[in-house]
Amino acid sequence: MKALSAYPSLYQINSRVWLTELSGALGKRTTLDDIPDAELDRLAALGFDWIWFLSVWQTGPAAQQVSRSNAGWRKEFQETLPDLCEEDIAGSGFAIQNYTVHRDLGGAAALARLRQRLQQRGLKLMLDFVPNHMAPDHPWIDAHPYYFVHGSETDLAQAPRNYCRVQTKNGPLVLAYGRDPYFEGWPDTLQLNYGNSELQQAMIWELLRIAGQCDGVRCDMAMLVLPDVFESTWGIRAELFWPKATEAVRREYPQFQFMAEVYWDREWTMQQQGFDYTYDKRLYDRLRDGHARPVREHFHAGLDYQNKMARFLENHDEPRAAATFSLEVHEAAAIITYLSPCLRFFHQGQFEGMMKRISPHLVRAPVEPLDGTLHQFYDGLLAVLRQPVVRDGQWRLLDCAPAWDGNGTSDGFISWSWEAQDGERRLIAVNYAGTQGQCYVRLPFPDLAGRTVRLKDLMGPASFDRGGDDLVSRGLYLDLSPWSYHVFEMTIP
Repeated sequence: MKALSAYPSLYQINSRVWLTELSGALGKRTTLDDIPDAELDRLAALGFDWIWFLSVWQTGPAAQQVSRSNAGWRKEFQETLPDLCEEDIAGSGFAIQNYTVHRDLGGAAALARLRQRLQQRGLKLMLDFVPNHMAPDHPWIDAHPYYFVHGSETDLAQAPRNYCRVQTKNGPLVLAYGRDPYFEGWPDTLQLNYGNSELQQAMIWELLRIAGQCDGVRCDMAMLVLPDVFESTWGIRAELFWPKATEAVRREYPQFQFMAEVYWDREWTMQQQGFDYTYDKRLYDRLRDGHARPVREHFHAGLDYQNKMARFLENHDEPRAAATFSLEVHEAAAIITYLSPCLRFFHQGQFEGMMKRISPHLVRAPVEPLDGTLHQFYDGLLAVLRQPVVRDGQWRLLDCAPAWDGNGTSDGFISWSWEAQDGERRLIAVNYAGTQGQCYVRLPFPDLAGRTVRLKDLMGPASFDRGGDDLVSRGLYLDLSPWSYHVFEMTIP
């Protein structure tokens, strides 16, 4: 398998939705074996390093029944699929009954063959790990009931949205729904008890089994099992889990990688506990707010931190980027997100401009028209991202000075450079503002003095020559319309 670049790219695929579409196209029930080689070739050619197959694990009838009967969820499903039918609601892929590959997807053998096909194309496989909870019909409910958080009759009476009564082989029990401390429980799951050392070891064994089947895991809501978060949520003291878990897996699989879904400014904490990548929701939120300065300040963080960020404009939890940003803001935000130092995290349907988010409970997506303009933009951006200088080069944030006294529009600019060991350079500048702006971008390249520099925009038609002396002394003058950008290749003609 090819060596992973310093700044790789990941593509998330909704496995069940994709197979439903394939079943319709092929006229038969499909499994992971039916994913065409041509599609894997296409993903490899686009430059991805990782393919994350969402929701491959076995789910069961208990969680499915909750998904089908929950009125609030069903309303959301109906908005996504006006022609919704019961078969569309398979239950959440995060309400896991067993960490075995779902029988409808072809089981473990089909996943192993898919992984081999990915490896032949230099692609790594990422799967889900859900540390916080299990499905209500998981075998541990009967075999190891104290792996779960228990409640009392009083808890059930006072917080029925956070507790339920479960019939088990050991008699009826009051158990807690899995939850985030800021929201009501997820009624299709039961909360695992990280105050129980046996549960922690059992989850490490689950991780080891998963690690034998893929190259990395995305850990759902990974911060929920941090000791202070867990205790504040449940009043139960817990030992650290992630350092033990990541170390145990890497002893067996040294190259295995971990990505954390994490919020609440816990990214650095998770990185210190063994995670290779952590979600950068903060950057996403700042881009949504539409102000350049907080985004620019975000990039002042050290590269030891930024290099481990997974940056995105959409995923299965967030609304679609095409529905969130206008086209011009979408393009500017994508340039900032994906040409920064990070794991570049893309989502199925993003390139085509899909507008409707697909709930993880559903196995079918609506048919939507292709946004040709957006698709062409992403073709160009992915071509830039395949270039070695932005995959393994040195990134540097640049200063943008006012173009003249009293002109404050430079505050809307964000600019940075990439430089390879062979001297190849890229210069990126974005006017992330709703007004026309001007600035001088300060260039840290003294070797340009006395030379002519050609700047060719790889994402647009601009191309011009500038004197190196002026670039070194004053910087590059830019005058950009709202939400405009340049991705310059810098050469000496």
